[in-house]
Amino acid sequence: MSTPTGNENLKIMVIDDSSTIRRSAEIFLGQVGYKVVLAEDGFDALSKINDSHPDLIFCDILMPRLDGYQTCALIKKSAKFRDTPVIMLSSKDGLFDRARGAMVGSDEYLTKPFTKDSLLKTVRNYTTNTTPDTSK
Repeated sequence: MSTPTGNENLKIMVIDDSSTIRRSAEIFLGQVGYKVVLAEDGFDALSKINDSHPDLIFCDILMPRLDGYQTCALIKKSAKFRDTPVIMLSSKDGLFDRARGAMVGSDEYLTKPFTKDSLLKTVRNYTTNTTPDTSK
């Protein structure tokens, strides 16, 4: 039987049109006990967010139908989910992209391809109330 990590109650949504990115995130997050909800694009995410109530959302920027900026803006306009951290995912690391993400309410920006360490560090930064950072 595996030892509880304290992460079992945290739910993380990953929105990305790349099945490779979704699968990588699901593996990395699942290995440490997080529950993972996957969405292929913004519309898919918006239909799943109400049922899943994620504690943290990773959102790709470049997606068909509803891009990451639009998806983030809609999430942040919702009274129910406005306080849910949204981390933008992008292969671009430009100042304009970061600024635009901040303008729609994103909490942080993570460049793809991400590593397991960078993904988990970002999660820990936003879930410290249940998984305290003891490195300080």
